[in-house]
Amino acid sequence: MSTWRDERNQKARARLEKRLSALFPGCVLSHALRQPLIPPTQRRAVESYWRHRPLLADRLARALAARSGQPAGWQWRLGSGKETGLPASFRVPPAPYREAAFARGPGHCCVCGQPVYRLGWHCDLWDDGKPNRNATWHAACVVAWQFWTAPPDHLRILKLRQQRKCATTGRRLLKTAEVDHRVPLFAVWAEHRARPWSELLAFWGAPNLQVINKTAHLEKCAGEAADRARRRILDPGMPQEEEFAVPLADRNPIPISG
Repeated sequence: MSTWRDERNQKARARLEKRLSALFPGCVLSHALRQPLIPPTQRRAVESYWRHRPLLADRLARALAARSGQPAGWQWRLGSGKETGLPASFRVPPAPYREAAFARGPGHCCVCGQPVYRLGWHCDLWDDGKPNRNATWHAACVVAWQFWTAPPDHLRILKLRQQRKCATTGRRLLKTAEVDHRVPLFAVWAEHRARPWSELLAFWGAPNLQVINKTAHLEKCAGEAADRARRRILDPGMPQEEEFAVPLADRNPIPISG
């Protein structure tokens, strides 16, 4: 039997513990030591911790965004050109601190706007008041952004959250089940763009995501299209991105101090 993994983990653990800070988050260390392949550095341990917890990263990123608040004079707009930082499509989450006009610069997260501390952490565990001037993302916000922009990549964990039951029919989820936004993103752009920025992010996060079987998804999309068509007939001046608003239910607070 090969001993490669044991030897590799012994070296990685020794390297990790050699440089381990006394204030390194204990939850991250416990996670790292439970992995089949132990991360050899503190930064890789932090990245692994959040990568395995996309739902927690989503909640934390939205809580940090609420702490930063919406910049004065900002509104959700679309644009083109990387120099402006404006999203090209309403399917990309609004991110004012990624825009050139509102960016806070190195040492601040371009997603939530809060300071970035050592190892990409979101609070100053080391109590030295010094943001990491080489960083522009929190480790958690990296994972949250990936979760918002590519939710199908997190199908497995979303299925587990629903106990493998279809969100619309209550039946067991099949292999062909798909991730769906309860409130379609075109409806968010058409009807909710005036809402505060931190509230808008929930439409890309877990509160607005569900896993449903493919047949139910097709029926939902067909129903939405038929309803929009009927409403356009009744009101020809109505925007094409019209849809009923569905309230979000996200009442679970998350501590952002550690």
